[in-house]
Amino acid sequence: MNQTFTVTGMTCGHCERAVKNAVQQLDPQAQVSIDRATKRVDVDSSQPREALAKAIAEEGYGVTD
Repeated sequence: MNQTFTVTGMTCGHCERAVKNAVQQLDPQAQVSIDRATKRVDVDSSQPREALAKAIAEEGYGVTD
């Protein structure tokens, strides 16, 4: 299932990798696409939206719907 998140606080490539790694720790098969300029994170994963948002937030980034 493809889900889109608005993630605040990503300022560099390291931030992007941290978000991607957080999602893939929860679901190693997840496909993650990040557009830092628009704060958009697209995730193709079978995991529940709440679990994905929590994994990103635990890395220290803001997640909005």
